[in-house]
Amino acid sequence: MKKIHKNNQLQALILELNVLSNQENVPLWKRLANDLSKPTRQRRIVNLYKIEQYARDNEIVVVPGKVLGVGEVKKKLTIAAFNFSDEAYEKIKQVGEAISINELMKKNPQGKNVRVLG
Repeated sequence: MKKIHKNNQLQALILELNVLSNQENVPLWKRLANDLSKPTRQRRIVNLYKIEQYARDNEIVVVPGKVLGVGEVKKKLTIAAFNFSDEAYEKIKQVGEAISINELMKKNPQGKNVRVLG
């Protein structure tokens, strides 16, 4: 079995985001590709309490980086990110939905009603 490294997944995601941005003419996907292209130290890291503070109920939130589990989420949100800590993933699943950016691209190719945090 061949192991897939995060770097290969990231490069494939960036390519898919650029392709979708050009196909659908949606600047959101281009912005996410640019944010994910940055070095690891410059990528976004967002705690749950920040998401709770800035997001509205039943909203789609994208974090072009990692979501950490500090804080609580009480609103029903769909949160898409490149990576989740285990604690954040469990807390989000209790009240909402935690998905990958790939899944968001398939569900919402037009990028409608999406808030970027981080």
